[in-house]
Amino acid sequence: MKFYELGRDPSPRYTGNLNASHQWALPGVEPCPVCGLQPEGGTMAQYPCVDLSGLPPEDQEKLLDAWPVPREEFIRRRELVRPLAPPYAVLESGAAFGPLRGSGLGYFGQLVMQNPWSLCMRREALEQLQGAGVRGLTGCPTQVRFRTRHAPDLRDIQLELHGRFHPDCLPPPNPPCPTCGVAMGHSVPDPYLLDASSLPQHVDIFRLADATTLIIANERMVDAVCRLELDGVVFKALEVR
Repeated sequence: MKFYELGRDPSPRYTGNLNASHQWALPGVEPCPVCGLQPEGGTMAQYPCVDLSGLPPEDQEKLLDAWPVPREEFIRRRELVRPLAPPYAVLESGAAFGPLRGSGLGYFGQLVMQNPWSLCMRREALEQLQGAGVRGLTGCPTQVRFRTRHAPDLRDIQLELHGRFHPDCLPPPNPPCPTCGVAMGHSVPDPYLLDASSLPQHVDIFRLADATTLIIANERMVDAVCRLELDGVVFKALEVR
């Protein structure tokens, strides 16, 4: 099975821009006083189908503020979200929830990547891919107001996290901080290799667990996009070992 990294098509015709964000998010955690690292980790994972509107207003208010909080307060807020999130959700700092809200302008393709870690699709494109048997696509309506003649009906895609870098492309690990136990991570290797044993068999598109800024698809997904002539993204082949 071949795997590919998704990226926004750089062609000039794709002028679409989303000035939008998700309604709620988990905050940062106050850094360790010794190493300066955040003890609870961070993620760019987005869960637009998770509705937190049933929480008390005072709890919702606290999930609107990303400012770092003490670890005990972070844990309290995380546990507010946990019963409402899917079992596979990674509840770390930066995890976003709820519908995408804001405004949009310009021309959008069938598949839309405002940045490398987010994916939206026009409703009809999502339905075509689901009809073609592509697995792992959960789409949620957005609350985006479009200032354009032909406003797209966009669905925000919620993805599971899977996959690791192969050890051959990683530098030696950093020692953990003696105070908090957290070790400084590393940037995305260039180029990077995927560990074949860590890649999922039950979904055809996913967010990479080792680098949540990356969205990965297998050849089943890529073949469907090409066969259906859906536009807006490009695919970069990846080495798997």
